[in-house]
Amino acid sequence: MTDLLAKARTTGKETVAPEPAGSRTTGGPAHVSKGTRRRLGPGRALPFGRLIGPALLVLLWWAASASGYLDPRILSSPGTVFATAADLVGTGRLQDNVLISLQRAGLGLFFGVTAGVIMAVAAGLSRSGEYLLDGPLQIKRAIPSLAMLPLLILWLGIGEQMKVTVIALGVAVNMYINTYASLTGIDSKYVELAEGLDLSRGQFIRKVVVPGSLPGFFVGLRLGVTSSWLGLIVVEQINATSGIGYMMFQAQQYAQSDVIIVGLVAYGIFGFASDAAVRAVERKVLSWRRTLAG
Repeated sequence: MTDLLAKARTTGKETVAPEPAGSRTTGGPAHVSKGTRRRLGPGRALPFGRLIGPALLVLLWWAASASGYLDPRILSSPGTVFATAADLVGTGRLQDNVLISLQRAGLGLFFGVTAGVIMAVAAGLSRSGEYLLDGPLQIKRAIPSLAMLPLLILWLGIGEQMKVTVIALGVAVNMYINTYASLTGIDSKYVELAEGLDLSRGQFIRKVVVPGSLPGFFVGLRLGVTSSWLGLIVVEQINATSGIGYMMFQAQQYAQSDVIIVGLVAYGIFGFASDAAVRAVERKVLSWRRTLAG
């Protein structure tokens, strides 16, 4: 059997072992013919397949509104929301608020990713860094960033600095946890190999640490992008004078559900698009991996 397995690996063809005499039963499953293989993976990917789910949700929403199951005073129809969005674009109100929200989310994401990666590298490659950083960050992980809002407002006020800081805190923790876990999960055999090859510290980081921690980095980046939008929704409703959240808060006071839904759709579109962009970069950078995702 060992020879057969070795030959199968060498030739790249499937080898079927002969069935022992007398082992076949009349009531058992049919014998699988040579060369057939059961597919256990998720199947072939479809282009833009992830848009099917959102499209079905919109169709259900449209059908429920058209059939009268949804009260327009509670939830506006897709047609009304689309007309409201066109009006907001025509007046420039939507674009102005979107740009301000993107600036806040972008700054928070940048500072959060930078801080999270630096702390993960420091804690993952140094015992002293681990002892100093990992404990406080694990404690912060258990404390929601929103629970720190009263303290951050006391320290930083209610301006843009506080809003960006809240977003950055949520992003940094996600980046640290996932990057640190991936970095410390690198097989010690690779470390021993690097020591045997007498690699310098820089070479070790470039050839072992970076490739080994990239999967966790991208998981953290995807979660960080989501955290940036979640934090943005909250901080823009705290004494803000601009942004998508401010626009939604103003609409809530006048019971304008169509404007609120426009804001939610804008958040959803940017969140979906940013996650898709991270996925695309991940597939490009980690093209050497063979996974179920394809």
